Amino acid sequence: MNLGKTLFAQLMGFVPWTSFTRIVARHGGDSGVRSLSCAEQFRAMAFAQLTYRESLRDIEACLLANQTKLYSMGFRTPVKRSTLADANEGRDWHIWEDLATVLIRRARKLYCNGSFGVDLSNAVYALDATTIDLCLSLFPWAPFRSAKAAVKLHTLLDLRGNIPAFIHISDGKTHEVNVLDTLLVEAGAFYVMDRGYLDFSRLFTLHQAGAFFVTRAKRGMNAHRVYSMKVDRSTGLICDQRIALDGFYTAQNYPEQLRRIRFKDPETGRTLVFLTNNTALPALTIAALYKSRWQVELFFKWIKQHLRIKRFIGHSQNAVKTQIWCAVSTYVLIAIVKKELQIDASLYTLLQILSVSVFEKTQLQQAFQGAAYISEQSNPANQLDLFDF
Repeated sequence: MNLGKTLFAQLMGFVPWTSFTRIVARHGGDSGVRSLSCAEQFRAMAFAQLTYRESLRDIEACLLANQTKLYSMGFRTPVKRSTLADANEGRDWHIWEDLATVLIRRARKLYCNGSFGVDLSNAVYALDATTIDLCLSLFPWAPFRSAKAAVKLHTLLDLRGNIPAFIHISDGKTHEVNVLDTLLVEAGAFYVMDRGYLDFSRLFTLHQAGAFFVTRAKRGMNAHRVYSMKVDRSTGLICDQRIALDGFYTAQNYPEQLRRIRFKDPETGRTLVFLTNNTALPALTIAALYKSRWQVELFFKWIKQHLRIKRFIGHSQNAVKTQIWCAVSTYVLIAIVKKELQIDASLYTLLQILSVSVFEKTQLQQAFQGAAYISEQSNPANQLDLFDF
């Protein structure tokens, strides 16, 4: 029973605190700390995400207004904005990255049997990046353009559950394709990418690791057809070919044959050309895999709409990365709660309930009892829903 515990305290009960303690000890996060431990810092940052607090003063005021409940929420003393600011500036952001990694590993196990619209037993990942704009005068460490700063959020999204399997945060000038050098490639998995990741030397590295990729070809690609297979043009397929690259450098970077599929989308009338190293799947399945890449775009739109990652409460690189990783951890934590409590409602609905009920002393399942009904009856058309399977 959770009588006497606030919803926030019950939610924090799903955090693997034993693993978190080891992470903090490894990075020396609590070394010399007299107030606001790393655990309390995460609770404060998670509270800001759940209740849509957008400044240090906002966080401080809301927590001070509920002083009698702070101890049961895990705070030994009231949170001061200056102390929280110093913690975000000084404590290694890798602490929160490691915490998010632990939560992601747990969430992926829960969602591993999910469906994403393609009948395939292999793991399927969508790789893409999104840009978060910043002010250059306040964030000079993140150059992007002559008068603008930015950070890029490179994400490898597991399509079975929309859980990010890999996240890398860089400055705005880092090209998306460079993240392929840091990926730990999973043999037998499919990596779906747009044509911004078309680098044949890096794609050949994926191929040699035993993984499959699906991407789009660029215009004017220098290649010749080796042979063609029969296709049913009534399905939208135009051709299914084996090709070899003719460019001097590209032929060296990818010396083996590729599969090229030309497909006309019956809905938009656009002709798309896909490249893959998989020769076993039907051509329409390859087209469906690339279409599923849109889930990563929805993921970016969702987290920008519902998490506090567009306005930052610190200006240093460490503070920005701390806030982003705490936001990711909060997102994954809600996904874990949704699955473990078997709540049939959207993540958006759960966040809305928590945002106004974190200080309530009721059981989580009871608080979310009508969430499914609310989600079905009053879900706005412009709200993005994840985990709809």
